[in-house]
Amino acid sequence: MIKGLFETHLFVENIERSIEFYGNILELKQCHYEEERRAAFFWIGKDKQSMLGLWEKPKDEIDIRHFAFECEPEWVINQSVNYLKKRNIGCYNFLNDGTERPMVFAWIPAISIYFNDPDGHSLEFIGILNGKSKPENGIVSYEKWKELDTEEK
Repeated sequence: MIKGLFETHLFVENIERSIEFYGNILELKQCHYEEERRAAFFWIGKDKQSMLGLWEKPKDEIDIRHFAFECEPEWVINQSVNYLKKRNIGCYNFLNDGTERPMVFAWIPAISIYFNDPDGHSLEFIGILNGKSKPENGIVSYEKWKELDTEEK
């Protein structure tokens, strides 16, 4: 039946600025553009696997949304923050604790880091970790997660 999520769409204030952000800065592959409808579409990952649609709307018609890009967990742990910093994109974790360190959602388990697009949409890089779900541990640092995971073995 349902196998995954194929597409999601965001309203943006300036289509050109958003094409620059998603296409050139985040390096998603633009697959379609419609000038008349002021819309742009990008493949996420492999072509025709997942798609992001952007639609230009007046600022007062934009409601802030959230979605996550699936990434390799090692990349999130070791490279995601530098990837964002290199592109002048600030990042934060779910706890918004003032640090730029990825955090682990123990109930999944998954490691993630958050950032915003030019319109303020909340975006996330997330990587699924090996190991058992530990919902009782909430959201923890990666170091704490490794400690918990080691204790179980």
